[in-house]
Amino acid sequence: MQTKAFTSARPQRAAALKAQRTSAVTVRATAAPAAVSAPAASGSASDPLMLRAIRGDKVERPPVWMMRQAGRYQKVYQDLCKKHPTFRERSERVDLAVEISLQPWHAFKPDGVILFSDILTPLPGMNIPFDMAPGPIIMDPIRTMAQVEKVTKLDAEAACPFVGESLRQLRTYIGNQAAVLGFVGAPFTLATYIVEGGSSKNFAHIKKMAFSTPEVLHALLDKLADNVADYVRYQADAGAQVVQIFDSWASELQPQDFDVFSGPYIKKVIDSVRKTHPDLPIILYISGSGGLLERMAACSPDIISLDQSVDFTDGVKRCGTNFAFQGNMDPGVLFGSKDFIEKRVMDTIKAARGAGVRHVMNLGHGVLPGTPEDHVGHYFHVARTAHERM
Repeated sequence: MQTKAFTSARPQRAAALKAQRTSAVTVRATAAPAAVSAPAASGSASDPLMLRAIRGDKVERPPVWMMRQAGRYQKVYQDLCKKHPTFRERSERVDLAVEISLQPWHAFKPDGVILFSDILTPLPGMNIPFDMAPGPIIMDPIRTMAQVEKVTKLDAEAACPFVGESLRQLRTYIGNQAAVLGFVGAPFTLATYIVEGGSSKNFAHIKKMAFSTPEVLHALLDKLADNVADYVRYQADAGAQVVQIFDSWASELQPQDFDVFSGPYIKKVIDSVRKTHPDLPIILYISGSGGLLERMAACSPDIISLDQSVDFTDGVKRCGTNFAFQGNMDPGVLFGSKDFIEKRVMDTIKAARGAGVRHVMNLGHGVLPGTPEDHVGHYFHVARTAHERM
């Protein structure tokens, strides 16, 4: 991958998604791997609301879900954690991963049900062991070319079959009532954990590598991009109808360095997936992305997920209207009164409508620990009845 700034013309994807091949699929909740059957040539009115909204069908309201909607703020999840205290057990046992993924579905009926998992889950399949204690720990941080050469090609079905089986079971259970979402980490964000050895406050090791031995980082990012693209395909074949790419730490890069170490590899993932799964909607989310919106657009995702640092209308102006947009209410709003929550949900929906763009209602970041569950319920209620409030 060349170390120069990248540019990309936005392809006209809305029309392609309008004709998205999303007819009913056959999914098997068995131990044997099974791909979703080949879909038909055009979308159906019975498809999940999220798919119809993303491809530009006329819908009476925007679909709604929340990042991190499965997990830490729900009492039912906290009670489950007492019986199953390790994150990897909860995310790698099919029965638990499916149960946790469905907890917010049972409580709030979101329009998207996202798999309970982690962006680091596929790393052991690349010969990069990790653990959670409780945060991520990479046993042997990669900082040399010799170590990069030991990173292997991912065989997701061999390395993390529980991901595929969990997605198959979710599709079987949910049917067309909601869209099932998978997700992956972007190459740069995965590299931060791999190089730093876990979470970091200053990202000194990866920045040292980027600016002193960039050839090592590029070699790692190139392998990660290939593996992430394969992992997206695996999730789609198992039943994920939408996949979100999280580049959680890309905003730690100066924009000119994003053009070298992050953007080209996100685009490589998206371009690779489009060759085999041209109708799979891909969301791109970057936390703290206010300085990177135009660069996110250059990666050519189908949906740009705006975080709360960005005014929605300004975000659309900067990215253009060829994209669908997701977001972008501050998750902290959910600590406010229900009247305040209603106002801010409607402000977001009205901003998207005013901008004339396809919209998926979401937060600008994951829901926060300690958020009152009845406030989360009110968020979903307001969004689901938004058409009655306009």
